[in-house]
Amino acid sequence: MNKRIIYLVVGVLVLSLLTNGVFAQKSTNKSGDKMSDKFKLPPLKLEQYTLDNGLRVVLNQDNSAPVVAVAVYYDVGSRNEREGRTGFAHLFEHMMFQGSENVKKAEHFQYVFNAGGTMNGTTSTERTNYFEGLPANQLPLGLWLEADRMRSLAVTEENLINQRNAVQEEKRLGENQPFGRVFDKLNAMIYKNFANSHSVIGSMADLDAATVKDVQEFFRIYYAPNNAVLVISGAFEPNQAKELVKKYFASIPKQPKPPAIDVAEPKEVADKYMEYEDKLAPFPAFMLGWKIPPRQTSEFDALELAGKLIADGESSRLYQKLVKGEESVLQLFGGTDERRGPSSFIVFAIPKPSKDLSKIRETIMNEIKDIATNGPTAEEMQKLHNQLLNDAVRSRQSSLSRAQNIAEFALYDNDPTLINSELDKLLKITPAQIKDAVNKYLNTENRVLLDIVPARKGSGTKNKMDSNGK
Repeated sequence: MNKRIIYLVVGVLVLSLLTNGVFAQKSTNKSGDKMSDKFKLPPLKLEQYTLDNGLRVVLNQDNSAPVVAVAVYYDVGSRNEREGRTGFAHLFEHMMFQGSENVKKAEHFQYVFNAGGTMNGTTSTERTNYFEGLPANQLPLGLWLEADRMRSLAVTEENLINQRNAVQEEKRLGENQPFGRVFDKLNAMIYKNFANSHSVIGSMADLDAATVKDVQEFFRIYYAPNNAVLVISGAFEPNQAKELVKKYFASIPKQPKPPAIDVAEPKEVADKYMEYEDKLAPFPAFMLGWKIPPRQTSEFDALELAGKLIADGESSRLYQKLVKGEESVLQLFGGTDERRGPSSFIVFAIPKPSKDLSKIRETIMNEIKDIATNGPTAEEMQKLHNQLLNDAVRSRQSSLSRAQNIAEFALYDNDPTLINSELDKLLKITPAQIKDAVNKYLNTENRVLLDIVPARKGSGTKNKMDSNGK
């Protein structure tokens, strides 16, 4: 699977703000009301229930297009791993395509693609997910495929060796590119708790040490129906969908509840400064990181909006100043890394050769200080609202996108209906809330600096910074 956020190529990391679309204009009516004050998204139609074996099911019927999406989210990510046993969640993202009782190795792909569908799976710190987008009449196929591997995944020595090698090759490919290791380095500097700080893809040594018994036990604990959410979104008949879910999933045995995990963090970051020599980096670069509150808190929401203003896209403050204005930076992006526990805020910049890194960092901190002191402008708030409206509309146009968003709320918050209130919640965030959150969490010396220097460039003082980030 080729979707590891840790190894995104830097060239595609700069995200475009969706401010040139249908809501980009300063839409007002004759009385001066803003579009964000008038526009209301109709609530998604949701029905949720739980099977006797603990599988949570959410149905979202939408017959606007003859397609259907199936998403299965398991409550297991790298946060569930312990020292010496890292990379198992990501390993299973691969293992889950290696066959089951009624599906041979790689046949999952063939079944879906031959039916005219799409599919994938991803792993994060928080969860592992699998999803299919199919023609509406192929819903039975999607449910059968997901149920068969939940019930009877082929966890064999052959499959373990094969997929361990595949994961290790993926890790090598990711790390053997410019800046391929910097996200893992930064997380280890931000977080002190091992559950939060270690790599999603895991270590080579831990993967080598994994036995079939280890992997089988991991599957039994975490890939159980009572540790999963199933979402069906799109064109289907609800009663028929319920019968199919019962037919394929109801007899899968429930397992004991997985062990509780502790993701608590001290307020202080783990390590304020590191100089890292990246032998593949063509230019020096740096990353700044802060520890911030968990998702679904008002302060996290305020910081998420602040991230859009500060460094997300071409209209952001830092892009306008550093990329277009001073022309001192080649690439720049920033924003929040959303987690159920303590989350993070990062800024990544690749300056142009010969540019003064300390001045670029000073510009970044000055913009943060300005928002912390004065808050966003009225124009910036309207831009934020335009973007939020645009993003919300676009995310609902796809049954697959809806299924994934619904599954996330169901898994993380035990409340899929939050998808219907998320937009209003964000639109209610005030400039004062953004100002206060930025002042408390970003305008502070409790931050990390990762200086990335190319090989053979030495480690002189030019790119270094003291523990206060100056």
